[in-house]
Amino acid sequence: MIFITLAKFRKKMTKEYVATTDKAFAALAKEDTKIIGAYWTLGRYDAVILAEGPDKGAVERAFRTDMAVSEFAATETLVALKREDAIKLLG
Repeated sequence: MIFITLAKFRKKMTKEYVATTDKAFAALAKEDTKIIGAYWTLGRYDAVILAEGPDKGAVERAFRTDMAVSEFAATETLVALKREDAIKLLG
C-alpha cells in the first residue's frame, strides 16, 4: 500500500532538527515501511513523505512513537490509491 504523510513543522527547521528526520525514517523501516520520497513543500504543508508499507497503522505508529517527529512536526497520513484502482471502486 502507498501512503502520503503531510507534515507541518512546529518549529523553525535547523540542521539539528533535520538530522532527527533520520531517526523518524529508521522508525518507519522498523514497521516494514519504505520511504519512496520525501519533499519539502511551499504552501499549507511544509513537507510530504511518500511511503510504502503493510497498512496505514504501521506508518502512523512509526511517526507517533518516534518522539523526534512529534517534537518538530504535526503529521497526517493518507492512503493513496492508483487512479485506475479508485475507478474500479466506483462500480
